[in-house]
Amino acid sequence: MRIQIIGVMALAALGSIPALAQKTASQGIDEYRAMLQDGNPAELFEAKGEDLWKQKRGPKAVSLEKCDLGKGPGVVKGAFVELPRFFADTQRVQDLESRIVSCMGSLQGFNEAEISKTPFGRGEMANVTALATWISAESKGMRFNLPQAHVTEKTFYEVGKRLFFQRAGTHDFSCASCHGEEGKRIRLQDLPLLTKNPGDGVGFAAWPAYRVSNGQMWTMQLRLNDCYRQQRFPYPGFGSDATIALSTYLGVNAKGAVSAVPTIKR
Repeated sequence: MRIQIIGVMALAALGSIPALAQKTASQGIDEYRAMLQDGNPAELFEAKGEDLWKQKRGPKAVSLEKCDLGKGPGVVKGAFVELPRFFADTQRVQDLESRIVSCMGSLQGFNEAEISKTPFGRGEMANVTALATWISAESKGMRFNLPQAHVTEKTFYEVGKRLFFQRAGTHDFSCASCHGEEGKRIRLQDLPLLTKNPGDGVGFAAWPAYRVSNGQMWTMQLRLNDCYRQQRFPYPGFGSDATIALSTYLGVNAKGAVSAVPTIKR
C-alpha cells in the first residue's frame, strides 16, 4: 500500500512539472527583457527620430515641426496615445506612421506613394520608423484614449473588429486564432488576449518595439504586416485601411492602458 501511495505521489509531481516549467520560462523571458531594457537599442532610433523631426529636409527643405499629429501643429506629447484618429485635411483615419508620411508629403514635398512602397527598414521608410519611435516615446507612461466621436472612427473600429475575426488563407487563420483566448502561447511567447484591454504595456501598448532576434525596430505597421505573413495572407499595403482599422480596434480596446513604448522584444 505504501509503495502504491508513493507511486501516485510521484506521478502527481511529474504531472505538475510541465506547468511549472512553462511558468518559469515565461518569467525568465520577462526577466530577460527587464535586463535588456536599460540598454534598449530603441534609444538610438529615438535620437535619430528627434533629429529628423527638426531637420529641414525634402524638396521643400523644411522640418516637420509644424506637422499636426492630432493635437495641433508641432504638438508631439500625448499624440501617440490618441492614434489612429480621423484627420480632416486627408479625410482619413490615420495611424502614427501614415500620418508621418502625410506630413512628409505636404510639408517637405516627399512623394508619399514612393515612401509607402519602400520596404521596411530602407530609405525614407527607415526614417519613418525612427520618427515613429521618437514620437511614440514622447507619450511613454500616458494612457491610451483613442477618439471615437467621428463616424469614420467608429466605422474603422467595427471594420477592424471584423478583420480581427476573419479566417482565411491556406491555414484558415485569423488574428483571433492567436489572440482570441486567455493563456495561449507560441513557443515561449505569451499571446495576450486582444479582444479586451490586455493591460499596461501589453499588446497595442507595447509597439513600437526593438526586436533582439533580428536587430530591427518594429512599428505597429510592421507588426501587423508580419502577423498577416504568419497567417499566410498576402502582405497588406503600408498604411492600408485594413491595417489602420485593425489598429483602431486594438487601440480602442486598450483604453486606459499605459504606453510602455518603445519596448524590447525577443
